[in-house]
Amino acid sequence: MNILSRSLQRAATALLLALAVQASAHAAGAATISDHTATVNGVSLHYLQAGQGERSPVVLLHGYAETSHMWRPLMPQLADRHVVIAPDLRGAGSSSKPEGGYDKKTLAQDIHALVKSLGYSKVKIVGHDIGLMVAYAYAAQYPEEVDSIVLMDAFLPGVGDWTHVWLLRDLWHFHFYGDTPLKLVQGRERTYFEHFWNDFAANPAQSVPEADRRFYAAEYARPGGMRAGFEYFRNFEQDAKDFAQFAKTPLQMPMLVLSGEKAGGQFLIDQARMVDPQVEGVIVKGSGHWLMEEAPEQTIPALVAFLDR
Repeated sequence: MNILSRSLQRAATALLLALAVQASAHAAGAATISDHTATVNGVSLHYLQAGQGERSPVVLLHGYAETSHMWRPLMPQLADRHVVIAPDLRGAGSSSKPEGGYDKKTLAQDIHALVKSLGYSKVKIVGHDIGLMVAYAYAAQYPEEVDSIVLMDAFLPGVGDWTHVWLLRDLWHFHFYGDTPLKLVQGRERTYFEHFWNDFAANPAQSVPEADRRFYAAEYARPGGMRAGFEYFRNFEQDAKDFAQFAKTPLQMPMLVLSGEKAGGQFLIDQARMVDPQVEGVIVKGSGHWLMEEAPEQTIPALVAFLDR
């Protein structure tokens, strides 16, 4: 009997070990982040992808002075339940940089074409900064194809009293484009971006890390990168017209708004409620604009909880 008991115990231990190894391998495979490129809507888009599972895919859209790289800390937190896709927007990172198409309506059409090319009919979409504008334009154009949406610290051009938003306090950089600005920043991309990383943070020492600063400066220093980045701002006038039209038809999907206490604050939450009746607003305590970097301990759990619903 003792021999039988020991044999059963060894067999059970071996089975548990095998299951643990299998689960570990499954989690590691899900969390692997791979690089891809797709040609859609007339542009080449680079994107990161991770994960597997039957839940709705999650699309993560970066903002200005960053790329898809900003989402790397979040992607493994979702990857065992969702396919996670983080593209470089038209004009950013390793994506192509055409002359036009930088209004947020067109940028959203790029992302929609990418999603469709990957075979997904419905997604959850998250956007920070410029990315939140693209996320909203996506949901407004394809409302039946969006399960839920997250807007993270910036503003919606053309919605409410948008010209008084905190991010417009130093308006110069929204009109900083053309030949002379490009000549001024050539070779000084890092200096230019320090304005955003430092001045829009609650504490510059806890903002975008040094290694990421070097990475992003090099990414935008690619040929055409700074010109394309300036075009995001140059198109705000058109975006305001488009968004004012979009806002006439309120969204009906759940929306989470994360806004930095020391940045957008209540403003973005109030704006969001003008375009969607199902808004959950969260002020990220002590954070400036760079929520993922300044307050990951608040931001990442809030995103995971909302996206897992």
